[in-house]
Amino acid sequence: MTLLPRPRQVATITDLLSQFPVVGIVGARQVGKSTLARIIAGDKMWGAVTFFDLEDPRDRARLDDPMLALEPLRGLVILDEIQQLPGVFTVLRVLADRAGSPARFLVLGSAGPDLLRQGSESLAGRIAYQDLGGLALDEVDAERYPDLWVRGGFPRSFLADSDAHSARWRREFVRNFTERDLPRLGIGVPAETMRRFWTMLAHGHGQTLNASSIARSFAISDVTVRRYLDALSSALVVRQLRPWHENLRKRQVRAPKVYVADTGLLHTLLGLDSREALEGHPQVGASWEAFAISNVLDRLGARWGEDAYFWRTHAGAEIDLIVIRQSRRLGFEVKRTVAPALTPSMRIALDDLKLDRIDVLHAGRETFRLAERVRAVSTYRIWADLSPL
Repeated sequence: MTLLPRPRQVATITDLLSQFPVVGIVGARQVGKSTLARIIAGDKMWGAVTFFDLEDPRDRARLDDPMLALEPLRGLVILDEIQQLPGVFTVLRVLADRAGSPARFLVLGSAGPDLLRQGSESLAGRIAYQDLGGLALDEVDAERYPDLWVRGGFPRSFLADSDAHSARWRREFVRNFTERDLPRLGIGVPAETMRRFWTMLAHGHGQTLNASSIARSFAISDVTVRRYLDALSSALVVRQLRPWHENLRKRQVRAPKVYVADTGLLHTLLGLDSREALEGHPQVGASWEAFAISNVLDRLGARWGEDAYFWRTHAGAEIDLIVIRQSRRLGFEVKRTVAPALTPSMRIALDDLKLDRIDVLHAGRETFRLAERVRAVSTYRIWADLSPL
């Protein structure tokens, strides 16, 4: 299988390693963390490179005494699946504070920073995290854009030699993830229960969370629903988009919107193995919305849980995505059409939220002006027509 070099990610992580003694690459299983780390390790600037796979019992045995094993090392030290040995963070704090920084540490984790926080709190100010998602539009050839949407961004799914092989890989991923990976992350929910729960989220993909409805379907409490949701979010296979609240007189929605993080996995959970099946499914628009939003956030350098929101009032006004950073307020509306138009909701959002601009992300191939402070932006041109914040 051909490997994609992902130069943007390589450059970002290399730059972080020049600034911080410890850098964490955080991403879902099979998203390409180990491959990316080995590409970075191939740069001769590091001199010596030492690699530990903490799912390999031999490497874990080498780290029975982490200080004894790590202190003599120089150059670049890579610790893969760091969540398997969270106690090593205490040792990394000591090693990170050595004069001259004789080694840089690249740690890879299949769980979000929240799940790793218990082990990394002592590294405050010493560690920088880079979220690694699936492949983005700038990392594939233009003619493969539709495949990226349908197959998703996991490299093995996207690069499979046929749609059938891609679909098979994703089905096996879902099975292995619920049966083996979640327990390894300390999430003790029966595999079949979590598979059913994840599938239910897929059917409500892109909608605001109705915990009570899901709780009734599973005969569990609202608290348990949120625990399951947080588990999948921490494992980086589900994303939550928080609502933005303004000090307005209008009643505003306060529940998060929930997305399956990868569109390929979404389609698998919905039982859709081809573009033809997807095109006729009620969730096609919500799938396209997630695809567009993920690429916008990648391009802007924004994050789901930090500076990205949606806004909706009970009267019906809404905007799919708001990115707020410092003095900038950008709005995004996603329309799976080639003829987007200005809507009353957009006008209300511009005025009420004091947005600098709204970009309407559409399925056509051109970007053009719709109105003052409103553009129609081709989803396929996100990386050309948007600028990082």
